[in-house]
Amino acid sequence: MPSIAVTTLGCKVNHYESAGIIERLTEQGYDIVPFSLEADVYIINTCTVTTKTDYQSRQLVRRARKRNPEASIIVTGCYAQIAPEVLAELPGVTLVVGTEAKERIPELVKTLQSSKAAQKIYISDISRMHSFSGLPVTEFHGQTRAYLKIQDGCNAFCSYCIIPYARGPSRSMLPDQVIEAVRSLQHAGYREVILTGIHLGLYGHDLDSPTTLAALIRRIELETSLERLRISSIEPREITGFLVNTIATSSIVCHHLHIPLQSGDDRVLARMKRTYTALDFRRHVMTIMERIPDIAVGADVITGFPGESEEEFCTTLSFIDTLPLAYLHVFPYSKRPGTDAAKMAGQVQESIKKERAKIIREKGVEKRRTFIARFIGDELSVLVEAQSDGAGGWLKGFSDNYIPTHIVDADRTLINRIVSVTAEYSKGETIVGRIKTHG
Repeated sequence: MPSIAVTTLGCKVNHYESAGIIERLTEQGYDIVPFSLEADVYIINTCTVTTKTDYQSRQLVRRARKRNPEASIIVTGCYAQIAPEVLAELPGVTLVVGTEAKERIPELVKTLQSSKAAQKIYISDISRMHSFSGLPVTEFHGQTRAYLKIQDGCNAFCSYCIIPYARGPSRSMLPDQVIEAVRSLQHAGYREVILTGIHLGLYGHDLDSPTTLAALIRRIELETSLERLRISSIEPREITGFLVNTIATSSIVCHHLHIPLQSGDDRVLARMKRTYTALDFRRHVMTIMERIPDIAVGADVITGFPGESEEEFCTTLSFIDTLPLAYLHVFPYSKRPGTDAAKMAGQVQESIKKERAKIIREKGVEKRRTFIARFIGDELSVLVEAQSDGAGGWLKGFSDNYIPTHIVDADRTLINRIVSVTAEYSKGETIVGRIKTHG
């Protein structure tokens, strides 16, 4: 059987889909090898969130061709959906497979064995796609936590984002299928499942029998024996009272939410076509913190959005300073052709974007350390994931509320176990502690 190498750029959903492709190919008997080695077939799952990721995707094609000029190269993912002709013209590219056809890749690989594929580009009108598709995954190599894609697509059309054009409208996995998928992951040995999607908070709104993310979470808790359930990024306006109460009263949902902020200035938020104000965001965060005091709330921030003045940046910095956030993910604005923001006046100089990002990241480090310091002396519930790098005999994992934790004097047999760790001290942005009990 031919050897196949798969590599992935971008978000958790992309990585989930790559895992599904790998699982189907493995079941069919193909030899999966690292992308750094010579292979007969290379599959590149691309991202198009920025022009930089477009460039990285093209570079990966060139690297694959250099490693084996005779190999078949399949390019898929969001960049393939947005710019199929550009990718098809790259030397060595055999197939370009869009979002809807991604699950057909294992079938298309077979056609490469017998003869040339019937066509080179497999792209459909993603705006007309209204059914959820996804390759089931039961194994994530080298990972203790499992991802589960339950939603795809986005209806938001923020002015800086190309993803709705690459992923199509919001569509959801049926609740019964979610329950079965969680049970399969449990059976495979996973104790924590992370629910993920492109616009996760819209889960269930498109179904013939509409439902919500909160209702789905309650079903998972009632109908499975999963030990930990984590929610990936969710938009501010989709954090309902029902969802907050569900998290607060659940025995399995991790006390951790990642909520995109993007800017703390209302004028910038309006230009971004975000659907909330800074005050709205504050109300959501404070409601969550009052109901769940130990929760980790993280946020995304974009610096240097077109037209962002020094005053608007300072407003964002001051706003962040007043919020009880646990960490920040910070990105200098990246101009993406095909979006409204790319055509806006007042594009900010790269040096200014980067300097502002540096300032916000420093604030994020301060927030992280302040949050971690609150839990010194407390007991943390930690899923042990692996041996810690550079710390002899130590293990590492994440707490329920997303604190990186190093565990001293612990046995490797505890890997993939949920343990109670007494937090003794902090080291940078990490807790160091010892096992109290384990189950």
